[in-house]
Amino acid sequence: MHDFRRLMVWQRGREFFVAVDRIARRFPRGDRGVLSSQLRRSALAIPSNIAEGCGKDSVKETIRFLQISAASVTETESHLVIATDLGYVHTKQSEALLDQLASIRRMLFRLTQNLRDRRPDSGG
Repeated sequence: MHDFRRLMVWQRGREFFVAVDRIARRFPRGDRGVLSSQLRRSALAIPSNIAEGCGKDSVKETIRFLQISAASVTETESHLVIATDLGYVHTKQSEALLDQLASIRRMLFRLTQNLRDRRPDSGG
């Protein structure tokens, strides 16, 4: 496809992961690394799947990896809400991160739609 590093959605995903990683490293010992690890893993999957999709040979494969990235956005949202419920993340931090996730989700949706519209076999 093209250089994933030039995609704004990948850049936002990368920035999001860095922010989540900093927060997750401060989770209490009682977490035993469980929620912290899951949150970091799903957040890392967002930019990782965008990058992997950009390396695929077909638009169909690229779209598939963008959809996987979007699923990781939803998974990350769930982990973040639970971490907030447990008091591991302050509400204001959580709201800001959830806003970033919503923006990334919209960007992934638009990119996927644009790729579908450009596909010669986009009829189904």
